[in-house]
Amino acid sequence: MRLSRPLACAACAAILAAAVAASPAAAGRAVARAGGRGTVRTLFAGSLVAYMEHDLGPSFEKASGYGFEGFGGGSTELANEIKGGVRRGDVFVSAAAAADRALEGAANGGWVSWYSSFMASPLVLAYDPQSSFGRQLRAGRPWYRVLAEPGIRVGRTDPKLDPKGVLTSEALAAAARRLHDPALLSSESHYETFPETALIGRMQAGQLDAGFFYEVEAKSAGLATVPLTPVYKYAEYTITILNRAPDPAGAAALVRYLLSSARTYTLARNGLNPSRPAFAGSRSAVPASLRATVGAH
Repeated sequence: MRLSRPLACAACAAILAAAVAASPAAAGRAVARAGGRGTVRTLFAGSLVAYMEHDLGPSFEKASGYGFEGFGGGSTELANEIKGGVRRGDVFVSAAAAADRALEGAANGGWVSWYSSFMASPLVLAYDPQSSFGRQLRAGRPWYRVLAEPGIRVGRTDPKLDPKGVLTSEALAAAARRLHDPALLSSESHYETFPETALIGRMQAGQLDAGFFYEVEAKSAGLATVPLTPVYKYAEYTITILNRAPDPAGAAALVRYLLSSARTYTLARNGLNPSRPAFAGSRSAVPASLRATVGAH
């Protein structure tokens, strides 16, 4: 497996490979392997790091002969980096269509002409079962009562950089309204904000009592969770081939593979709910061979 930035020596490569295995976020959140047909570069929502690194990437390489190189981060943050020329890739997988729309049109660089939503993952509250607050959640005390308690350490992502941060605020507001519980809404100001790819590490290190995650990332990390009953919010993942992609043929191969019916069981296994692709944008901008796959009939 090689990383997106080649190293000067084999010893350094081994060190960095070990760092990736221990902490993908610390090593640049990248994964790659050389393939015989070129390398497909994918920018994806940080909540999908484990799925992309340990499931999709390796299986796509084996099935297609292409290499796979990925970089994960907050979807809004990635859209800003694409627009600013900081990141370049073939495929963009976002946790919200708003990130795709931010790349549409000449004013935004014209990077996106179409996108399709194709899978979802619910927002849940993960917790540390060893903390006093976590023990309350494990015992069945309502999550909104526990979060309103003084002293609890709760982690979230920044709504300016990540759709999950937006969904977190929406879930809290909806629960506060339905439960007539203004204390829940006011507790949000005390939550700690972290980059999406760092939040799991904080939970696993015992630095937080609870945190807001998508089920896909909580499941892959083995975190204990509770649903946000009586509200239900979820990430709706989208996929597109970026305009001016360096390898459009490889990009099409990845989209076709990810959306194939054969991948359905692997999505469910990783805490993702597959759905019939819902298309938005310009049909003519989609390669003809992909139109049926992405729902651009």
